[in-house]
Amino acid sequence: MIKFFRQIRYDLMKQNKTSKYFKYAIGEILLVVIGILLALQINNWNDTRKNKAYEKEILVLINENLKSDSIQLSIELNKSRVSNKLTDQLLKQVHSGIHNDTLNNWLGKIISFERFKSQSSAFEVLKSKGIDIISDTKLQLELMSYYDQSVHAVYEAHLDVEQSFKKDWEPIIQQEFSDYKWREYAIPNDYKVFFEKKPILSLLRFYKENRSSGEPYSEIALEKISKIRRLSKTYIND
Repeated sequence: MIKFFRQIRYDLMKQNKTSKYFKYAIGEILLVVIGILLALQINNWNDTRKNKAYEKEILVLINENLKSDSIQLSIELNKSRVSNKLTDQLLKQVHSGIHNDTLNNWLGKIISFERFKSQSSAFEVLKSKGIDIISDTKLQLELMSYYDQSVHAVYEAHLDVEQSFKKDWEPIIQQEFSDYKWREYAIPNDYKVFFEKKPILSLLRFYKENRSSGEPYSEIALEKISKIRRLSKTYIND
């Protein structure tokens, strides 16, 4: 093709048709420019298609991670609520002077802490590629808010309770209980003596408040997960 155009130019020059030569040259330049623009447009279309495919793929993976987070958070939040409810029941029963085996099971659930590990592998991959691959700016902000703020807040709340367990309850478990099994039971050496100790009752109240103060962070995280999954649904189902 190049040889063909070159031959035409040569013939025009040979015939001394300068004006026609320049017109032809301009036309040839325009054809080249149009060809380049078409090639760039095709590349842009391909890039856009690839980006959309990747966006859908990564959002599918993120949604799977968020689904797992939602299940985990709901389970741990429920454990916290149950433990706090049992604390109120236990304190009421102890105040009434009732000590029985039911307290063993209640204490086992109360004297514990919640754990949560976010599944963030897909989001980490997205960050490494560039979060601007997500075309929806609102969705970008919600993702960053969840993983960089909400998850961190839940971690901190759980860590605070765990540290209190290790600092305050572990020594008591070793000294005051004849038997203890995680989240199942805790058996004091002597019920009456154990629950007559004011520091024990104060610690139960403090521990409940500590747990309760962390629950809103899990609730906020769950709300954000629902919002993200709702926003990304359009892109996943396209």
